Amino acid sequence: MFDRLMTWTYLRQAVIAAMALSLSACGGGGSGNSPQAPPPNPPPVPPPTTAELNDASRFAAQATFGMSFNEIDALARAGKESWLLEQFALPVSDHRSIVADLVARRDAGEFAAFETDIEYLIMFRRLAWWHRTVTAEDALRQRVAFALSEIVVVSDNVDALIIDPFALSDYYDTLLAGAFGNFRELLRSVSLHPAMGIYLSHVNNRRSDPINNTFPDENYAREVMQLFSIGLFELNTDGSLRLDGSGDPIPTYSNVEIREFAKIFTGLSYGGNNAAFGNPFPNYSAPMQMFDAQHEAGTKNLLNGAVVPAGQTGMQDIDAAIDNLFEHPNVGPFIGKQLIQRLVTSNPSGAYIERVARAFNGDGSGVRGDMQAVIRAVLLDPEATAVPAMASNSGKLREPVVRYASLLRQFGAKSSDDFIANTGFFLQELGKQHPLSAPSVFNFFLPAHSPAGEIAAADLVAPEFQITTSNSIVGMSNLIDFVVLADMVTDSPPPFAAVSLDYDDYIAIAGDVEVLVDRLDIVLTAGTLAEATRNTVEAELTAIDDLNLRTRIAIYMLLISSDYVVRQ
Repeated sequence: MFDRLMTWTYLRQAVIAAMALSLSACGGGGSGNSPQAPPPNPPPVPPPTTAELNDASRFAAQATFGMSFNEIDALARAGKESWLLEQFALPVSDHRSIVADLVARRDAGEFAAFETDIEYLIMFRRLAWWHRTVTAEDALRQRVAFALSEIVVVSDNVDALIIDPFALSDYYDTLLAGAFGNFRELLRSVSLHPAMGIYLSHVNNRRSDPINNTFPDENYAREVMQLFSIGLFELNTDGSLRLDGSGDPIPTYSNVEIREFAKIFTGLSYGGNNAAFGNPFPNYSAPMQMFDAQHEAGTKNLLNGAVVPAGQTGMQDIDAAIDNLFEHPNVGPFIGKQLIQRLVTSNPSGAYIERVARAFNGDGSGVRGDMQAVIRAVLLDPEATAVPAMASNSGKLREPVVRYASLLRQFGAKSSDDFIANTGFFLQELGKQHPLSAPSVFNFFLPAHSPAGEIAAADLVAPEFQITTSNSIVGMSNLIDFVVLADMVTDSPPPFAAVSLDYDDYIAIAGDVEVLVDRLDIVLTAGTLAEATRNTVEAELTAIDDLNLRTRIAIYMLLISSDYVVRQ
């Protein structure tokens, strides 16, 4: 009906315009020198269709922590490519500056309500993360950095990192800065970051001392290969395992290479003023510094027959090792697949992985490791943009952090002091997850986790199910209840103002239950709301006369539905 009406409108405007031009050309029945009629206004641009809005909403769920309806509408009008270009051009919304401001306010006595130093030290990094995640304009960068934080893992379960608010805020800023850069530089930056040096114990890592039977720490050498770059086994470009003549997977490295890489990462200690090897006091504002006297001398034999010659400086050795990892053919499919899993779908096809890997390898851009090219390949791939009914094994479970952050972004979290104060306590207690708080270097869940039952039987994976239990399911439902129905939006500690959400646009249309559910289906489930779910929700809402309560109940029911939790 709408399409027919718009067509009639355009035809009517065209006829009127043609008549006006015709009358003007013949003088309009008057003198020949009469002024011509002004040109007609161009026809109005039609609003996005429901299908276009759903497409934009699905893209927003992959590329950001969530968008409001108005933002989805703007994205649908601008187009994905235009939006990506705009996002790539935005400056970094950092975390460290927020922490610095909070520390200054604390030193001025503003946070006297905090009982201990440890309380504020732990809290400030988390406050910075939530404020930036919920409010930052560079929404794509923030989302990609979070994905990277679950691949190149550092965690506050190490005392030295949890008690200094700058430790992980600065590390996260490194991920933010590298999200749109080159993967080689990102790998180098995280390798030299003091937080990583503490977490994987290669800070103050000394050269061998055979007399005293001490040798370089191998922790980072192992994990930089296993988890941060190439993985355990050689891969084809489509992510499948390469097999030897006996049909067995081919290891990418052995203990020999671990020991050789451990030699590479010796001689590093904290940088900055008064730097000295063995310094126990971290400086998170500067990369770790090389002290050649403590660096392992001699040649090092790395991957695929590469040899680092003797006589180089320690930093030359590190750069050679980073190049050796970066140039390995595994990096594109290994990192590319995990980015797909974190942003789009748990089970990408081999063809999808290969297209992303080739983008990493420089096909098209000519630059290996170009993260912008990789992000484009991940988000604009046909498997990412296909409507769910057409996609094979599509979708992924939304993890607790994403669900909570999306709720705050999609419904316009605001406060009277313009600061979204949230320590994530609710989430950690009820959802058992918080950014940069993974229990180990293997993140909260493994990329290959396959829960027993139908998913495992179908030879599929569902990583986020590794932290999904009956307790976490009830906990997240309770958290959403607190936020939406009880107005306990965050755990805002004093002296910060309380945070609230904005439901006004939805209350305005809540008089028509179908219109309200249609709008929420676009924003929350990108048009994938099942008929059975819709019928249940609409039946419940019809019995509620108060439009404010009706709106909140509608949002709550959709947010705890399987249609929302399992993103298609």
